[in-house]
Amino acid sequence: MSPTVPARLVLVTGAAAALVLAGCTSREEASSGPSTGAGPAASAASEAPTADGCTLAKTGYPKVDLKNAVIGFSQSEKEANPFRIAETQSIKDEAAKLGIPANHLLTTNAQSDLNKQVSDIKSLLDRGAKLLIVAPLNSDGLQPAFDAAKAKKVPVVTIDRKVTAQPCTDYLTFIGSNFVEQGHRAAAALAKSTGGNGKVAILLGSSGNNVTTDRTQGFKDELKKTPGLSVVAEQTGDFDRSKGQQVTEQLIQSHPDLTAVYAENDEMGIGAVNALKTAGKNPGKDVKVVSVDGTRNAVQLIADGSYNAVIESNPRFGQLAFQTLQQFEDGKPIAPSIVITDDAYDESNAAQKVGNAF
Repeated sequence: MSPTVPARLVLVTGAAAALVLAGCTSREEASSGPSTGAGPAASAASEAPTADGCTLAKTGYPKVDLKNAVIGFSQSEKEANPFRIAETQSIKDEAAKLGIPANHLLTTNAQSDLNKQVSDIKSLLDRGAKLLIVAPLNSDGLQPAFDAAKAKKVPVVTIDRKVTAQPCTDYLTFIGSNFVEQGHRAAAALAKSTGGNGKVAILLGSSGNNVTTDRTQGFKDELKKTPGLSVVAEQTGDFDRSKGQQVTEQLIQSHPDLTAVYAENDEMGIGAVNALKTAGKNPGKDVKVVSVDGTRNAVQLIADGSYNAVIESNPRFGQLAFQTLQQFEDGKPIAPSIVITDDAYDESNAAQKVGNAF
C-alpha cells in the first residue's frame, strides 16, 4: 500500500495479519459539534473469501438468523470522545438499516474498565446474545469473556483493537486499521508539508499499547526515506489532549528550534497546537503538525490553517461488522483479520471533506 494515497483495503491472512496488532485509542475530549456515524463506512475492497478462513462448519456453531437474533455490542471506553461516539452510532445505524429490532441490539459500555468489560460481555451472553461485536479495551485480558462466548457457541467479531487470542478459536475475526501503514502515511504527509527538512517531535500514545508501537514503527521506517527530517524528541502524551499540550510546552522549551510535530492521535495534536499558540508560535506554519484519527476538530484546524495533515482511523465499523457476521452465518470463510480503508486530510481537501470527519 502506498503511503502517499489513502490506503486500499485488503483481507489479511497468515503472516500479513501480524501487521494489524491493535486498535484505536482513548480520546477523552469531546468534539465541538455533535458527532455521529455519518461519513464513509469502513469497508473491504474485496469480498473474496479465503480458502483457509473461519467457517460455521469449522466452529460447529449453530446457524443464526441475524434479523431475528439478539446481538450484543460491548463498547470499551466512555462515549465522551468523537471516535467512540461514531463507532457506537455506526453499529446502531447498521442494525436499524438491516431491520433488526431495537430491543434485539444490546449495548454495554465498560467505561475504560477491563474487568467491567469482561462482566459486560458475560452479561450480554446471559441476556441471550447469539452474536457479539466487541471493541476491546486492551489487547490482553478478555480471555474469560471469550471463553464464556465459546462455551455458548456465540461468534465474536472484534473491532478497532486486535486481541492476543486465536481467531476462529477464541473469536471469529478482527476488523480494523493497519496502524503501521498509518504511521507510514503520517511520515509521508509530514515530509510533504515540511519540504523534507526539519526537527520533529513525536507525541507517543499510551505506553505498552500496540497502536502506539505500530504508529511509531511505521512513522520512523518511512521517515528514513527523508534524511532531512530528524526526530529530536519522543515523549508520551497518553493519547490525551491536556497531556499532549503539557508535553509540547516542555518540548518547546527544550527544543526551541522544533519545526514539526507528529502526534499519534488528534487529541494530542490539538493539545500541541494549543501549546504552540500559547508560546507565540504559528502552528501549521512555523511548526508543522500531523496526526492520526480524523476528528472534526483536527480536520477543521487544517481548513483554518493551523494544522497540516490528518491520517484517518475509521471508526464506522457497523456495516462491515454485520456484513462479516452475515457471511459467516451463510457458511462463507472469514479471514482472521480484515484491514479497513482509512482516508487522509490535508490542506488540499480538508475544507471540502470536513463533513466526513467524526
